[in-house]
Amino acid sequence: MDNETPEEEVTVETTEQQTPVEAETATSEEATADSMTTTSGVPELTLGSGVPAEAEEDEVVKPEPVIRGKLDKHGVAMGTGRRKTAVARVRIKAGSGSLTINGQSLNDYLRVERDRQMVEAPLKATETFGKVDVWVRVTGGGTTGQTGAIVLGIARALEAYNNQFHETLSAGRFLTRDSRMVERKKFGFKKARKSFQFSKR
Repeated sequence: MDNETPEEEVTVETTEQQTPVEAETATSEEATADSMTTTSGVPELTLGSGVPAEAEEDEVVKPEPVIRGKLDKHGVAMGTGRRKTAVARVRIKAGSGSLTINGQSLNDYLRVERDRQMVEAPLKATETFGKVDVWVRVTGGGTTGQTGAIVLGIARALEAYNNQFHETLSAGRFLTRDSRMVERKKFGFKKARKSFQFSKR
């Protein structure tokens, strides 16, 4: 009989301890509900919600593009293009659509059709093909390097000629300078990486 009473007292104590915890949780839930109703006019921030709606409405201001070409007082746009060891200096002005490279026509100077299409590409993208006169002086490098230099020079000159062409030229990747160069020759090798023939004896 004596042993049974302590067990009953323990069970009563545990039940009494549980009831205040439940009461506390109920009061905390009521407090949060009250705070929700009182702050209904203010937007709530929750985890993972991201930027508030007010910040999303602000317009993103784009920085102004850097124009590398120049426009002189006579309205002639100038641009310089480089590729490998070739350097092309380009001048563009309103005209009948003539394209001169080192005193020769495009077809006479560039014999490969792919190179001619690459040179005409920025003019056709901006819809100025046949409406402007292009004068080019290019030195150094080979045919491929000179073609890339001319394309970059024409694109920079067109950008200076009309600032509205920047988005079109940038989307077509005409304003990107191709930084690839020929790898230098190393000592003990025939070329940059090609080695001499190995002889066992």
